Amino acid sequence: SKTFYSKQTSSKTRLVDKDGRCNIEFGNIKYRNHLGYVVDFWTTFVEVRWRYVLLMFVASFIGSWFVFSLLWYWIAQSNGDLMGQNRADGHVRCVDNMDGLTTAFLYSLETQTTIGYGGRSLIGVFINCFICGVILAKISLPKKRAKTVTFSDTAVICLNKESLCLLIRVANLRKTLLIGSQIYGKLVRTTTTADGDTVILDQVDIDFVVDAGKDNLFFVCPMTLYHAIDRSSPFYELSANSLPQQDFELVVFLDGTAESTSSSCQVRTSYVPQEIQWGHSFLPIISRTKTGKYRVDFSNFSKSVRVTTPHCARCFEKDPDLTGCNAEDDQQEKSGIDNLGFQVIDIHDSVDVTKM
Repeated sequence: SKTFYSKQTSSKTRLVDKDGRCNIEFGNIKYRNHLGYVVDFWTTFVEVRWRYVLLMFVASFIGSWFVFSLLWYWIAQSNGDLMGQNRADGHVRCVDNMDGLTTAFLYSLETQTTIGYGGRSLIGVFINCFICGVILAKISLPKKRAKTVTFSDTAVICLNKESLCLLIRVANLRKTLLIGSQIYGKLVRTTTTADGDTVILDQVDIDFVVDAGKDNLFFVCPMTLYHAIDRSSPFYELSANSLPQQDFELVVFLDGTAESTSSSCQVRTSYVPQEIQWGHSFLPIISRTKTGKYRVDFSNFSKSVRVTTPHCARCFEKDPDLTGCNAEDDQQEKSGIDNLGFQVIDIHDSVDVTKM
């Protein structure tokens, strides 16, 4: 019988969450450095949370109306225009029909929200334009496009094209392409130098490729990325037994330009050792219907099955036929389904699929 594996979680604190957010705190920052957020106020407003944008929107208008209401109230009181004030004969009013601060506030609101005039109207127009610009910029942020690009929940290690490889899946959930897509990875870990110095967050480059190369990918359907575990790979010394005991984080990046907006975006995720399955292979998800259309079954996007895999990279170099590998691995039989060249696989209509 087949054993399927899907999402696994880890309680380890990550540098990068699965959704791409970075977990890092800044401490002991000098006070004058905080002024940089004020100087670059536009970026600060665009990156602030929506709740604060709405609060700023309401507070700016109410504050503007209230400031001008105080001004009108002071003018009316100084000139004796308020109801109940003693007026001399022949008194000329500056403001009519104002009997208190409430009517002054309503008068200030009307001058800014109707046709308006003078500086009062200009302030209202400026606030309105600024807030609308912030909202439009937040809506069109490139990271929103990144929400429609997803990585598999787990990575797998298995044989691929006669090489031991680490495989990851990535999918574009929109029909519009990401132009000039580039995929790369960083292995983040704590290392100790020859001098005995500890380097926290030491980064090592991890190269990922697909069948079509590594740059300018035709990202129209889900792709499987693979990293060859050879002597130049930082995973070369690992084995099926030692992998779960390791302490590292594999961060994967995808950079591209949205076809519809021409804005650059970056998608990222991370994998800890407990999310890398040694001796597994992803299930096929791309098939062709009888009518000739390509279909993607996302229910199997992160699922994998056990396959025959060397116990370590050294084992594979010494015995490519796997005759001398770990006994447990010798007993594994491939239970996955080869889907070479998009072979035809019938998908029932009841299965939740996405048409391409």
